[in-house]
Amino acid sequence: MLNLPNILSLLRIALIPVLVGIFLLPNTSAPLWATIVFVVAAVTDWLDGYIARKWDQTSPFGAFIDPVADKLIVAVALVLILYKTPAWYILIPVIIIIGREITVSALREWMAELGQRNAVKVSYVGKLKTTFQMISIGCLIFSKPLLGLPIFEIGIALLYVAAGLTLSSMFSYLKAAWPMLVSKG
Repeated sequence: MLNLPNILSLLRIALIPVLVGIFLLPNTSAPLWATIVFVVAAVTDWLDGYIARKWDQTSPFGAFIDPVADKLIVAVALVLILYKTPAWYILIPVIIIIGREITVSALREWMAELGQRNAVKVSYVGKLKTTFQMISIGCLIFSKPLLGLPIFEIGIALLYVAAGLTLSSMFSYLKAAWPMLVSKG
C-alpha cells in the first residue's frame, strides 16, 4: 500500500546512494550537501511515523519498510563516517550501534514468531537513542567547525551518548524477552 508515510520511507532508502555519492565527492562543499541529505532522511524518519499515526495510515508494509529504511540509512552513514575517519574511537560506537540494530531486529523477528512482538516494542529510550544518533551522525558528516563550535567533536560525544543509549535499550529488550529466551517450551 503506497501512502505518504510509506513513500517517505522509500524516499529514505532512495536517498542512500545520493548520500554516498555526495559524501565521496572531492569537493569542499560535499560535507554540507551530504549533511543536508542526511538531515532530510532523518526528518522523513520522524515525519513518516507522525503522519502514519495522525492520519491512521499504518500498514503492514509500513511496519516493515520504516525500520528497514532507518537501519539502512544509519548503517550506511556510520560506515561512511568510519571510512572518512578510520579511528578506534569511531569504530567502537559504530560496532555497538550496528551490532545492536542486528541483535534487536533478530530479537523482534523471533518474538513476533512467538506472538510476543509487543514485549519488545519501541521504547522511550529507543526513541531517545535515535535522536542522539541522528544528531551525532549529522555532526560527523558535516565535521567542520561552525560558529566557533567544534562540530566533529560534538558529534563524537553525541555518538558515545547514542552508543550508551543503544546498549541500554538493547538490554531492556533482552530483559523483556529473557523469559522466552530461556524457556524450554
